[in-house]
Amino acid sequence: LGAGARPQRLRRLRHPGGAVGFRIEWQGRSVAYVTDTEHQPGALDPAVLRLARDTDIFIYDSNYTDEEFPHRVGWGHSTWQEWVRLADAAGARTLVLFHHDPWRSDAQIDMIAQAAAAARPGTVAAAEGVVLTA
Repeated sequence: LGAGARPQRLRRLRHPGGAVGFRIEWQGRSVAYVTDTEHQPGALDPAVLRLARDTDIFIYDSNYTDEEFPHRVGWGHSTWQEWVRLADAAGARTLVLFHHDPWRSDAQIDMIAQAAAAARPGTVAAAEGVVLTA
């Protein structure tokens, strides 16, 4: 996205202290940026679905795994598996893993990125220097 792109939609997210996700559309392309949000197991977040609907790039809080999540309820973050479920339901195209648990090693993040890419081909793990084009 280039100069002149502006947020088209803002939605409140589920995070202690508050957070906002947003969607930017520009020249027929779109990106949804949704970080610092906690999902409710078994229920897709309608605010997130609205932001991610048919977006070209979907960046989502993928701090935990589904296995870790029950021990982190109330911390305001989600799982990469929930992100895949949301992306599938929303029809999002390119998924970007973001907001990695700071206690993970690079090898652990690589393993999660590989699992996410196997679950949803074309998935990208956010990292310094990565450039995406929609």
